[in-house]
Amino acid sequence: MKKYTIAFGSVTTAIKAQSVLAKNSISTEVVRTPKNLSSGCGYSLVGYGDILRATEILDRHRLVYKSVMEG
Repeated sequence: MKKYTIAFGSVTTAIKAQSVLAKNSISTEVVRTPKNLSSGCGYSLVGYGDILRATEILDRHRLVYKSVMEG
């Protein structure tokens, strides 16, 4: 499975996104955003599998993310 990281602007949004994805059988972990994804503070979700499915679910629930990185 491919690893992906989705960066958010706040821990609150990251936790909401994690909950929404969990309800759709996608397991993720909340982590501090890696420096190569953002210059400021923030939190990310790290998951494995279909990144397109995960971002489609987040978009459908209007959960705004800052960036996405595969690998």
